[in-house]
Amino acid sequence: MNPLSSPHVPTFRDSALLWCGRLTLGAAAAILASTVLIMLYGVVMRYVLGGAPIWVDELTRYLIIASVMLALGAVWVEGAHMRVALLERRLPPRLASLLVYYQWWLTLVLMLGATWMTWHYAMSASMFRTMGMGISRSIPMLSMPVGFALMTLQVVLHGPRPLATQALDNADDETPGESGPSSTSSEPRT
Repeated sequence: MNPLSSPHVPTFRDSALLWCGRLTLGAAAAILASTVLIMLYGVVMRYVLGGAPIWVDELTRYLIIASVMLALGAVWVEGAHMRVALLERRLPPRLASLLVYYQWWLTLVLMLGATWMTWHYAMSASMFRTMGMGISRSIPMLSMPVGFALMTLQVVLHGPRPLATQALDNADDETPGESGPSSTSSEPRT
């Protein structure tokens, strides 16, 4: 379930966050599908026709990195990444709220820093060429600052509110006999 599908009326920020997530996940899925096709081409060329072009391995490596970088922010917003939410669940509400604010600010600062550092790294690699494709190394390296910038945008749009928790996180808090819609909900706890 999408964390933005709560019963409240979606704001512009919620709608922008939802569409940004859909676009980045769609682009990441398209890149990943093209990666699979390129890998299949390389396998056919290598084992059926006797030799694969050198650029196949290099291109698939860069495309996999690009797909992960694009999906990074949407996965964070949905709470689908690996995280431990024990403190958020066990602290009193006031302290849990402070922890959420701290986590949000820390994530924002880290993503801004990562965007800045990877941008400079990608630009510093512009004088070098890739071995297989013969293009400037800054072109595939730009997937890192683009991915971190998109995640920064999604962090800003999400704001300092709790991330969605996964159904398994919620299931361990229930009593053994409970069932119903609350056992599969991924809504954030308040």
